[in-house]
Amino acid sequence: MRRTFPPGRSGHRPRIHRRPVALLAAFVLALAGLLGLIGTIGSASAATDYTQSVSEPSSTQARLTFTPTTPATYVIVHYKVGSGGQLNVQMAAAGSSWTYTVSPIPAGTVLTYSFTYTKNGPQYDTPQFTYTQGSGGSTSTGTSTGTSTGTTTGSTGGTTPPPGNCPTQSDTPNFGSNVHIFDPSMGNAAIQAQLDAQFNQMKDTNSAQFSENRVADLYKPGTYNVTDNVGFYTSVAGLGQNPDDVTINGDVTVDAFNASDAGNATQNFWRSAENLAINPSSGTDRWAVAQAAPFRRIDVHGGLALYPASYGYASGGYIADTKVSGQAASVSQQQWYTRDSNLGSWAGGVWNMVFSGVNGAPGNTFPNPPETTLGTTPVSRDVPYLYLDGSGKYRVFLPSLRTNASGPSWASGSTPGSSLPMSQFYVVKAGDTAATINNALAAGCNLFVTPGVYHLNQTLNVTKADTVVLGIGYPTFVPDNGVTAMQVADVNGVRLKGLLFDAGTTNSPSLLTVGPSGSSASHATDPTTIQDVFFRIGGERAGKATNSLIVNSNNTIIDHIWAWRADHGLSGTVGWGTNTADTGLTVNGNNVLATGLFVEHYQKYEVVWNGQGGRTIFFQNENPYDPPNQAAWKNPSGQNGYAAYKVGTGVTTHEAWGLGSYCYFNVNPAVNNYHAFEVPNASGVRFHSVLTVSLGGVGTISHVINDTGAVTASNTTPSNVVNFP
Repeated sequence: MRRTFPPGRSGHRPRIHRRPVALLAAFVLALAGLLGLIGTIGSASAATDYTQSVSEPSSTQARLTFTPTTPATYVIVHYKVGSGGQLNVQMAAAGSSWTYTVSPIPAGTVLTYSFTYTKNGPQYDTPQFTYTQGSGGSTSTGTSTGTSTGTTTGSTGGTTPPPGNCPTQSDTPNFGSNVHIFDPSMGNAAIQAQLDAQFNQMKDTNSAQFSENRVADLYKPGTYNVTDNVGFYTSVAGLGQNPDDVTINGDVTVDAFNASDAGNATQNFWRSAENLAINPSSGTDRWAVAQAAPFRRIDVHGGLALYPASYGYASGGYIADTKVSGQAASVSQQQWYTRDSNLGSWAGGVWNMVFSGVNGAPGNTFPNPPETTLGTTPVSRDVPYLYLDGSGKYRVFLPSLRTNASGPSWASGSTPGSSLPMSQFYVVKAGDTAATINNALAAGCNLFVTPGVYHLNQTLNVTKADTVVLGIGYPTFVPDNGVTAMQVADVNGVRLKGLLFDAGTTNSPSLLTVGPSGSSASHATDPTTIQDVFFRIGGERAGKATNSLIVNSNNTIIDHIWAWRADHGLSGTVGWGTNTADTGLTVNGNNVLATGLFVEHYQKYEVVWNGQGGRTIFFQNENPYDPPNQAAWKNPSGQNGYAAYKVGTGVTTHEAWGLGSYCYFNVNPAVNNYHAFEVPNASGVRFHSVLTVSLGGVGTISHVINDTGAVTASNTTPSNVVNFP
């Protein structure tokens, strides 16, 4: 049953029981999947061609290294762990070598593997090797057992070249039935009717929140007199190169729409608006959302209300690269982060309002009122987005990297950057599998992922620098057999945007990993960006994943994620022993920046930050609701509970601004968390504007950070620490 939340209460929280084809590499991958480990294809090459070795970074990891004597254009490893099924993965370039780490692999387990590689054009295959984990490593040299030449036609039709040359795709692709493209010539009435029918399917918190409906509304340049109510798993975006190329005379809006919500907007998740202008019907647009609901690249000609019309509870949220000519008002929102924007003014603040690079932001007054303001954002790069060029062809725009930014990237006319034609994107849609998506990636394609739910039986491997993976309509990747859903190599400039990773029922070691363990390259001039990427453990299914996101690559920008171990969902999908997950985010890379970090309900340390030079601007957290008792929830030091945000003991430089952690131990209110933030005592580790709250006094947090800060009060009043140390 629903419970009534105290004023400013976060909210999403009542438990509801309801109820994407490459020539040579692709050919090898497909054949390997059908026939097992690759054997001899043709005549053997003469001379020693390579050295291969296995090392053990840890007791449960085996790092395969392949070093060809002649530079290879790609190397694919085919491996089996014990009696498991074969996996085929393109290895990551590391100087003259190629590497891939198999994890997890228990001690005593036999790893069976072989390689496919190129030499002066032709493709060669090695013999099969075996290695027993725990034996301390091995090295050998060898020659290939065969060659493979020619072309093959894959499932997308047409002949595909070797990796690095994406087969030409259409510049006016068919995006599938879940993408609605509107043109002013369709007429406002017809567009409104379609919007209304769609919204009626997607609006209900009880029936749509954990459905598999996915949709995107895309507006061609022009003017529209419509109201677009935005429901679950819906992306709304303009197809102009700049926001004012598409104007909505009306509203793009979210409210507490349903009678069952009782005015509560705290479960308004998984919806977005982007790249358009709004002339609000009443002078003020309403965007009353909770987590995973970004509002980006919007020009609001008027005010912006971030709270429901009922003035009910709300738990958001995120704005970036936006202009609001009037007042932006948060009112009942418990926390909010705004980045690189212009506001006419700001009103409101419950616990934790954070601004960086925002013209018109309030002063830095935490905790009274609870506003934390940075004049600029240290490093930012706005999201890649789809648009139509002057000839009616689709392109994806890639905004440039900004340093010490303030205001929208388009404030002076157009966003600086470059663009790519859709001919370099593989459009992922219904019917695509992990194999077809990996074939496209291996061929050098970027991915444009359309709305849908995609079940994966192998890891998606992003191995090439500057690859773009752009999702619209909350496309959802579900790993079905315990694999990591996606792995990104330690390369420059990968851009991930608009994806939802939903854990499968077999435990995955992680859902997304950026860079292999031990990544050491600098990417300061062209970092990987993770933007509007969301993670869910439980809710629709009894998901399990040890980690949601692991970042090993240096200089990565994490720009708006929500990692959520579900506290409510369909019957049988949530519970202490049901949707199990240790950690939402682990950062091992150096100089990583998080702007807009939401991580909730994980069972151990929810954020673990081991890299040097890390920075976080805005953090929102709730401890797990459901520890059954204190004995089940103690950290390795024997203290009660686990910190929501732990900086590793060897870290000497780390800084963070605007961090809140809340508890609500509704299964056992006697449960206590010793502290919400755990950091080493080092002069270079500094925290600003930090708070804890016990929601309704249901459980306690004894300290805010280390041993500093008062125990949480029983009346939902924050315990604040302005600066630490």
